Amino acid sequence: MAFAGVNYWAVLVAAIGVWLLGAIWYHLLAGPWLAAQGKSRAQFAEDMKTRRGRPAFYLPFVLSFVAELVMAAVLAGTMAHVGPVTIRNGLISAGIVWFGFVLATMAVNNAFAGRTPMLTVIDAGHWLAVLLLMGIVIGAFGA
Repeated sequence: MAFAGVNYWAVLVAAIGVWLLGAIWYHLLAGPWLAAQGKSRAQFAEDMKTRRGRPAFYLPFVLSFVAELVMAAVLAGTMAHVGPVTIRNGLISAGIVWFGFVLATMAVNNAFAGRTPMLTVIDAGHWLAVLLLMGIVIGAFGA
């Protein structure tokens, strides 16, 4: 199933894979991520407790999956336009997209918001891993 060179199965598998990758990434880096925000685990747990059972609790998870579907579709479309859809080209495209769009905008936004450099490193690292995994999956599926 493809439209304009985009394999929708690859997009769906990539989005599911990176959504799970995000869960693992932030589970492993929860302590440094919270510290970079100036929060304790207790503060975070209390915040989650007040949101549990309400849309505010679930919204970030849904939004992240939808955003990752969009990212995978855009990366697949980009890959289809620049050459053969391969794992190698997926990794190259992902790295270029991350550096030129994701890292650049995150660095500016976080600098103006006064966020710590460590928060930028953790979050930007997550998005690099996301895009690289997407590139691998989409490249493996092909067009």
